[in-house]
Amino acid sequence: MFRRAMTLIVAAVLLVGLAVGGMFLPVPYLVASPGLALNTLGERDGERVIQIDGRESYEHDGGLSMVTVQYVGGPGSRLDLFTALSAWLSPTQAVLPEEAIFPPDRSVEEITESQTLQMDDSQQAAVAAALGEMNIDYQRRAMVAGVSEGLPADGELEAGDVIVAVDGAAVTGRDEAVRAIRDREPGDPVQLTIQHDGDDRDVTLDTTDLEGQPAVGALIGDDLTFPFDVHISVGDIGGPSAGMMFALGVMDHLSEEGLTGGHQIAGTGTITADGVVGGVSGVEQKMVSAERQGAEYFFVARESCAQTLNSAATGEIDVVAIEELDDAVAALEAIRTGEGLDELPRCS
Repeated sequence: MFRRAMTLIVAAVLLVGLAVGGMFLPVPYLVASPGLALNTLGERDGERVIQIDGRESYEHDGGLSMVTVQYVGGPGSRLDLFTALSAWLSPTQAVLPEEAIFPPDRSVEEITESQTLQMDDSQQAAVAAALGEMNIDYQRRAMVAGVSEGLPADGELEAGDVIVAVDGAAVTGRDEAVRAIRDREPGDPVQLTIQHDGDDRDVTLDTTDLEGQPAVGALIGDDLTFPFDVHISVGDIGGPSAGMMFALGVMDHLSEEGLTGGHQIAGTGTITADGVVGGVSGVEQKMVSAERQGAEYFFVARESCAQTLNSAATGEIDVVAIEELDDAVAALEAIRTGEGLDELPRCS
């Protein structure tokens, strides 16, 4: 009996030890937590988040805050099972598989660089959208950023080429150029008028089928030139999800009256140069960040509305669904004047 009891005790101790040790083993998961809320009308580390040079600008009370998600874990700094389970039980955190942020076929350095480029692109698009909304002229061109090897554009186009017309019709910007190229069946030819170093030339390419869409194998981006300088400084934050709030922040700085009327608004959503607001991830955590900062309203891309239903935010923050920049401007006018608040578009 004594030997049997000792065997059971030793086995129990070993099981407990293995269980405790297993809790501290690294696991391939990430924890998403509410991150920084940064007022685009204010300062960060003594430097204005948005600084405009070359045109009169204004400073106003109130807030138009971008909000972020803080991620813990990932390759090289994996969290342990205990931390993952604790986060899973937390109403303000989410546990994600590691590959959701760090795909196995990409290095951490590549992902970081991509996030930085997305932030830079979102800032440029935000300035363009803001100026367009305020009817301030700027130059916008469709520029070739790269060419895919073995596809029709290979050897015919090069980075830096500007597409000024498609099939003889003038195009302004990336979206117009892409729509015009896709306005045919895969395999049909397309004529591009290219400008490079001041010279124009016509290039006719046979399109190819790329995921069911006609394509020439050129990566096309927006080349934007503004009539004054807009500097946006947010430190090492990456990604495109602050685009809408950047655009509103730029507009507030350029508006003599201001947009907020002293109210505190936070939000998240990507933006195109045409002012279209797109969906983002991490809305549940971002709403908590906004509420902790004291935001009265939370602007979110309509296509991200479903995420707001799962947030641990207390419900004291008013959620407004946004599809385009002018929706956000109209919502701010209602908030500023107090008129039409009941008609603001909501997530449902």
